[in-house]
Amino acid sequence: MTLAVFYACGGLTVLLVAMGADADGIARPALLAVALTAFAVAGTTARWGPRWPQAVFHALVAAGTGLMTTTVLVSSDPVTAVVCASLTGFVAMDAFCFFRLGPAALHLSGAVAAATAALQWRGDVPLVTALAVCTVTVTIGVVTQGLVDLAARAVRDPLTGLTNRRGFDDALHRMIATSGRTGSKLSAALLDLDRFKEINDLEGHAAGDAVLRRVADAWQRALPRDAVLARHGGDEFALLLPGTAGSDALHLVRRLSDLHGDVGVSCGVTELQPADSAAQLMRRADHALYLAKAGGRGRAELDSGHTSELAHDLAAALAEGAVEVHFQPVVDLSTTTVTGVEALARWTHPRLGPVPPDQFVAVAEQNGLIGALGEHVLRTACSALTPLRLAVGGSFGLGVNVSGRELCDPGYPERVRAIVAELGWPASDLVLEVTESLLEAHSSTAVRALHTLRAAGLRVAIDDFGTGYSSLSRLDTLPVDIVKLDHSFIAPIATSPRRAQMLRSIAGMADALGLSLVAEGVEGEDQDAVLRLEGCRYAQGYLYGRPVPLATLLDDVARLRTDALAGSASGG
Repeated sequence: MTLAVFYACGGLTVLLVAMGADADGIARPALLAVALTAFAVAGTTARWGPRWPQAVFHALVAAGTGLMTTTVLVSSDPVTAVVCASLTGFVAMDAFCFFRLGPAALHLSGAVAAATAALQWRGDVPLVTALAVCTVTVTIGVVTQGLVDLAARAVRDPLTGLTNRRGFDDALHRMIATSGRTGSKLSAALLDLDRFKEINDLEGHAAGDAVLRRVADAWQRALPRDAVLARHGGDEFALLLPGTAGSDALHLVRRLSDLHGDVGVSCGVTELQPADSAAQLMRRADHALYLAKAGGRGRAELDSGHTSELAHDLAAALAEGAVEVHFQPVVDLSTTTVTGVEALARWTHPRLGPVPPDQFVAVAEQNGLIGALGEHVLRTACSALTPLRLAVGGSFGLGVNVSGRELCDPGYPERVRAIVAELGWPASDLVLEVTESLLEAHSSTAVRALHTLRAAGLRVAIDDFGTGYSSLSRLDTLPVDIVKLDHSFIAPIATSPRRAQMLRSIAGMADALGLSLVAEGVEGEDQDAVLRLEGCRYAQGYLYGRPVPLATLLDDVARLRTDALAGSASGG
């Protein structure tokens, strides 16, 4: 609107001087043409300007310099030429309102140089007069820059340099209005640094401030130019993504979270729905952030604002038994035999094809389906594996992943015990796999539920250990029987002597604490060799078998048994 107003006022100025120009010659027609052009640009900018990228505004400000230069050159007298040259003040104000100091200074320099050259080319305007006009223009630019700086401080966070809450709210209302007018998409996100208070308490506020600045700088560089990133308060950031759908925004904030492996981030994302107010949009983003923290922190969740079509389809699939359960073997490295499996849900949508587990599990959590999904996996796995368990003889572990929402359900422990009893699965052979961060998020309710189930004979595994929230002290306070080392910890053990030494130490610690140690994500023979050498007894990964249906699992079990017998026969 600022650009439109300046173009309209510039057009009006040129129109007035055209009316006083000589009737003879080309001055009046040329000035009228410039005035009409300026009016057209003003109307076009007012109507469609909100949709344009910043590059268009660079072009329009430069075009303003061009039109000003044209009016100076075609003016019929020196007074008219000086009046037209004074329009460089509009260029100066536009440049310093819209752009950073460097680009704004280039626009100002170009306008001043063009005005001076045009006035001198005419030959009827003294140099000192041209310099006086340029002095006024430069003064307008300097003062505008100062006012812009003052205005920016009112909406900028002094620590990170990002937009503050006031500036974010202004941008939010503006973008919602634009979205309503143009029909474009808009997504919002809240990003919260996990355990930030511990950094301040243990390392001091200076260290905490350094983390905030580092995160803000990295995120700002990784975001699209039209995104608005704000420090919403404390360790919480807010993000607006115009023209971005909710699913795309979810992927983007997950990439932002991965930029800082040493700083956990919980993210809540939502997309603007028709007739949403600013408060409603941010309330849903806050709800999604709550879900992310409730699911174990270090996560990003999408609140779609309504029960999605995917949720309806998932509910139907669960009712029809169309969600499959695949199994990935867990191998005893001392014998290379399968001692158990991890059960994993897999869903192939009839129209969309295979749906990634993290996507449909998130949908289940957001739409009240996680309990049904967890029960389906547990029942299906126990029923399907019973013949294999009996054929193997002895203990055969079944690992199932548990959601934070399930553990917070007061009826969950009793339902699990009832299913185990109904299907005749030994309680000691059922392993509940949880992440440490999930237990942190549900410290009282979740841990109490696990204690109850453990007292009934079930075992508990800490999943993804060795990354993110891992804390050795937590092994002393949590009800733990098994530690599963994350695949990111295992990946470099064959090439990093220090990582192999760490593995040896962890294996010794687990043995001293009476914990079983399982290495996840084993993909190569070299990793397998290091695990055996350093004392890790159990492993799972693509080397031994991928998550597969039961029939394929039986083939993998037979293959591993054959390999083990062949190794024994050859003295391996």
